[in-house]
Amino acid sequence: MQLIRSAMLLGFALSIMVIIPTLLGASNNPQQHSKTFKLLILDSQKGNPYDEVRSALLTSLAGFGYTEGKNLKTTVMFSGNDLKVGERILKDEVKNDYDVIFVGGTAATIAAKNTLYGKAQRVVFGSPTDPVGIGVIKDFHSRPSANFTGVCYPVPVRSRLKFLRRLMPKARTFGMVYVDMPQSHSYNRWIENLLKSDREFKDITFIYRSVPLVTGENGDRAMALQAKKYLAELDAKVDAYVKPCDQMGTRSNFSEIVFSTSQKPLIGLVKDDVMGNWGATATIFPSHESIGHQAARMIKMLFEGKQVGDIVPEWPHQYGVAVDLKKAKRFGMEIPVEVLQMAGEHIVR
Repeated sequence: MQLIRSAMLLGFALSIMVIIPTLLGASNNPQQHSKTFKLLILDSQKGNPYDEVRSALLTSLAGFGYTEGKNLKTTVMFSGNDLKVGERILKDEVKNDYDVIFVGGTAATIAAKNTLYGKAQRVVFGSPTDPVGIGVIKDFHSRPSANFTGVCYPVPVRSRLKFLRRLMPKARTFGMVYVDMPQSHSYNRWIENLLKSDREFKDITFIYRSVPLVTGENGDRAMALQAKKYLAELDAKVDAYVKPCDQMGTRSNFSEIVFSTSQKPLIGLVKDDVMGNWGATATIFPSHESIGHQAARMIKMLFEGKQVGDIVPEWPHQYGVAVDLKKAKRFGMEIPVEVLQMAGEHIVR
């Protein structure tokens, strides 16, 4: 009897040990963890989309309970869109034993692939154009087989072409001046494959011209200036220009040059193409805030013990439309009511 009574007392004591921490407020709240998580952010360069994605990522992490100076230490670096610089930064920084490495954009993702693929570091990418073509993931349906997952950048090609169709129902020929870099080739290949396979777009033609890649913080302006000769050549052949999904496409200089030198409208790539008055007449754009939030959720999962292989890569969850009615009037475009409804508050009047 004494033995049974002792066992009962021991069981009661163990149950109290389990219950008391809960009553005192113990939880999985990351701010109560003693560990400080280390996050390296390597962006391809300064400016958008990188700044907005990074801001949304850090804001979302704070919302998840990972706060800079409390339980999060973040190091932010930039590669200037130069693969060698990115590779050198990553090789130097791996010794600091980061819990997660976030790479923003195509150049940073390629640099990470060249230095970290298949190794111990856990890598989350944000806003590369084609992570499948880069070779860091297989697709957007399967669990990663290596140490990379994340969120890609572009609006799917079919969605973008459907937007072009709604915006300019009579347009048949579009000009695409792009940068000679991997994401441009991937994106243009996606367009051509869709034009061949989808009868909805069988009457559409794209005319392509390329300019060399120029790295550095002022590279996008140099590339945009080189594009001027192609705008002069194509202006009489196209109904509109479509901004490329590459380094030149994410910045303002190309939009400004098309607007100032061409007689045809430009369909943009990012929100600021219209809302920042860069020069585009309309755009369908991925939400940088959504990309940052989705990547932050993945980083949170890794901080909390998930493996990279448990986290399936994603497209951006949210898209938006913006229209400049003044520019539309200049080019003789009548914006369909359907497109105006899609744009909502993103209308420049």
